[in-house]
Amino acid sequence: MSEQQGEKTEQPTPKKLEEALKKGQIARSQEVQTAFVLLAGVAALAFSGGEIWKQLVGAMVNSLSHLHDTQFTVNALQGYGVVGTLVLLKCVGPVVLATALGGLLAGAIQNRFNTAPEALDPNWERLNPVEGFKRIFSMRSAAPTAISIVKMAVIIALTYSEIRSVLDDPIFTTSVSVYRIAEFLAQTSLSIFLRVSLALLVIAAADYGYQWWQTQRDQMMTKEEVKEEAKNSEGNSQIKAARRRRKGKSKKQMLAEVPTADVIVTNPTHIAIALRYDRKTMRAPRVIAKGIRLNAQQIREIARQHQIPIIENKPLARMLFKHAKVGAEVPANLYAAVAEVLAWVYRVNRYRYYSAQNSA
Repeated sequence: MSEQQGEKTEQPTPKKLEEALKKGQIARSQEVQTAFVLLAGVAALAFSGGEIWKQLVGAMVNSLSHLHDTQFTVNALQGYGVVGTLVLLKCVGPVVLATALGGLLAGAIQNRFNTAPEALDPNWERLNPVEGFKRIFSMRSAAPTAISIVKMAVIIALTYSEIRSVLDDPIFTTSVSVYRIAEFLAQTSLSIFLRVSLALLVIAAADYGYQWWQTQRDQMMTKEEVKEEAKNSEGNSQIKAARRRRKGKSKKQMLAEVPTADVIVTNPTHIAIALRYDRKTMRAPRVIAKGIRLNAQQIREIARQHQIPIIENKPLARMLFKHAKVGAEVPANLYAAVAEVLAWVYRVNRYRYYSAQNSA
């Protein structure tokens, strides 16, 4: 019974797959890398082959045309070396750049454009000689060998097929220029490379499918692991729900204090701070409520319902929201600014009081 519980028979959960992605435990195929690099190189040769040929021919003609009046000194040889290096860079540069980009693209696609720092951590289990022998004689180690044999057979077959198809070309039976021979060899080589690249792409797709299947099998879970993960997820959900309830309760308590405020300082729309000051019981004004966006809107609505003054003071509202806590006194460095606001409120209240008395 215990052996059955330990068998990995369950499909990996989304959480398990996400953790594997973070650790870099995802399907990767070296054949995909090889196919992308080769295809990128062939594409670069196809698009820039003509220019490469012009550069090589131009350099050769230039060298041979000045050969009779060239003095083979150290400086002359150095000059030829520099020119030759520049020509080589112009010819090889596009191909090297294309293959590098192809390799990077293949790696990024397989990694899903994800960086996995945990994959760089040392894994001491890899140094275990017993596990090492198991890996050597495992199915996973046999797969690359089989793929290498298939690749070699495909390359030989395609090369032979291409060469055989051009044996009847008139170039072998007529007198042609050296340029025509070079052009023929370049076209034939490019055709071979293209056919081999496409064949390797098919092999890479098959190998990636195998690697994906192998990775999925490695991520399989036991029934006990699935139950444990579900239990932990449920526990986390309960904790989050409890936090939300506490947060909602504290928010209700905070909003219940707003009707007792003396003034609301706003941003004007994004921030709202409710202040209260009682000379008899408080040393300094206190922040009894604060909020942003929706909470700020609720504070303003309650203030309007209870005819509490609302004053716009962007710098003060931001400073109070950032540095003052609900239920605590305002910071000492904001006493002067808060005092000005409260003085304005007291003047307004006094004016309202006397206006009401005179009306009566």
